[in-house]
Amino acid sequence: MEGAEETKEERTSYTMKRTLAKSKSNKMIFGVCGGIGEYFGIDPTLIRLAFVLLAFLNGIGIVIYIILVVIMPSESGVEMGKE
Repeated sequence: MEGAEETKEERTSYTMKRTLAKSKSNKMIFGVCGGIGEYFGIDPTLIRLAFVLLAFLNGIGIVIYIILVVIMPSESGVEMGKE
C-alpha cells in the first residue's frame, strides 16, 4: 500500500507503585497491620501477633502502632504511576 500513512499506537500502562499504606480491605482497627502484611506479602495476623507481643513485653508495640497510624497514608491516598 503506497502512500498510506503509518500510524503508531502509543500504549501506556498504569501500575500501582509499591507503597506502604494502611489497608482498607484487610483491617481490624486502623489497617496498619493489613497494610504492612500486603506490602511485605505476608499474613497480617503475624504482624498483629508481633505488635501484641511487643505490647506485652515492654509496651513499645503500642507506641509504634500509634506512630504508624499517624504517619502511614491511607490506601485511597496512594496514586497510580505511569510506566
